[in-house]
Amino acid sequence: MRPAALLATAIALSCAAPALAQTSATPGIEAVLAADIRADDRARDQYRHPAETLAFFEVEPGMRVVDFMPSGGWYSRVLIPYLGEEGTYIGLNPDVGTEGGPGFFDRMRDTANRFPTQAQGWVGDSGARVLGANVGDEAIDAMAGTVDRVLIFREMHNIRRFGWFHDLAVASRTLLKDDGMLGVVQHRASADAPSSYVLGDNGYQREEDVIALFSAYGFELVGKSEANANPADPADWEGGVWSLPPSFGGAPEGSEERARRAAIGESDRMTLLFRKRP
Repeated sequence: MRPAALLATAIALSCAAPALAQTSATPGIEAVLAADIRADDRARDQYRHPAETLAFFEVEPGMRVVDFMPSGGWYSRVLIPYLGEEGTYIGLNPDVGTEGGPGFFDRMRDTANRFPTQAQGWVGDSGARVLGANVGDEAIDAMAGTVDRVLIFREMHNIRRFGWFHDLAVASRTLLKDDGMLGVVQHRASADAPSSYVLGDNGYQREEDVIALFSAYGFELVGKSEANANPADPADWEGGVWSLPPSFGGAPEGSEERARRAAIGESDRMTLLFRKRP
């Protein structure tokens, strides 16, 4: 049996167990956020509001959750412990081919083999079962209809500028249960931002565009949350969202401009929850 087929079989077996409620072996969200493995992450909790965000997305221990583009693992270090031993965390990356593209594409290739070991380095052996996949892998069909949530944290701009939306939306519908939901957190442009500003390269997206895109692919909007809003962000930076902390693009360390941007904080963000329509 080929490695891909073995992986698909293992995933199918891992999906057989029902999702369970929190047990004594599963830490609550407060304990997860206070854990030592998050020592370098906690400074951004004031901007990312993980407890409020996951509560709005109705994520619970024991669920099977897809995290699209886990990158450096900020949310992995929250979700894997929080989902607990009865849960499954799936790090899903786009299909970036076997070669070429920007350098960071290399970190997203062969996710099925690479990601579980990487996640173990972040969180150790405890917490949810960890799987990895790329959109287009055989594993997507093996997991069809078994996932409770698909979560997309601040990646809609990359999804749009690299042309990944169609394949991701189709894969999400395949993965999700009939009552499964999809959560999005994304840098939010003003409603009247010009189309040229929200194509992806500046990070910001218009909320109505994100809703329309998912609606066209069979997702209904369940609700919006302002948990990650920042009304102090004008959301029209010439250098895009990377003008704000933590990047401070174009604002040298020690400058008055950097101090001004630090006072603004991180970007204004939409937080949207969708349900898979029949």
